[in-house]
Amino acid sequence: MQKKYWLDRWERKDTGFHQNEINPYLCQFWQSLQLAPGSTVLVPLCGKSTDMLWLHQQGHTVLGVELSLVAAQAFFKENGLTPRCRVHDQFTHLEANDMHILCGDFFDLGKNDVAKVAAVYDRAALIALPPEMRKRYTHHLLPILPPATQILLVTLDYPQHEMSGPPFAVSMGEVTSLYQSQAGITLLSQQDVFDQNPRFQERGLSRLQENTILLKILIP
Repeated sequence: MQKKYWLDRWERKDTGFHQNEINPYLCQFWQSLQLAPGSTVLVPLCGKSTDMLWLHQQGHTVLGVELSLVAAQAFFKENGLTPRCRVHDQFTHLEANDMHILCGDFFDLGKNDVAKVAAVYDRAALIALPPEMRKRYTHHLLPILPPATQILLVTLDYPQHEMSGPPFAVSMGEVTSLYQSQAGITLLSQQDVFDQNPRFQERGLSRLQENTILLKILIP
């Protein structure tokens, strides 16, 4: 899956993946991370997610990473914010009210960029990527995060042969395979959401499950 795919979708406003409501699993489980006040939260492949506003309202500094400048600008505009903009290394950095979005390629993100991160919120990154890119994503992310960083991960699971992604199916078995060597894994919730998602039923799915998982990066 090439960068052009996502850039084009934002340009065309083909953003059915965007959720206008705050994710319920974020609200339900975020406090289980027990983060210190003012902690920085990384939101990879953030788009214009309103979940970032919710995280900011909890007292966090928010650091999003997004390929599309269109998406990042829309986040600030739609929330009545005028961001400061500067070019920093390989990213265009937009910032307002302790909410930051780095616009550029996620795989250019380095340790210095995430040095203050205490937690990661991943609702739309892992499931947006095909299998070969999911491995690349985790192999890039985990080594640059500070030790003991926590990740709240939300995934979808369904018979992949019944629907082409994105969003892609990511089973608990794959989560274990991707993360177990570098993180502790706790399954917080496993919900059957098939009946609540007629859009996916229309695409031919026979089942749909949402998993919420807490990961904690192991200390070397």
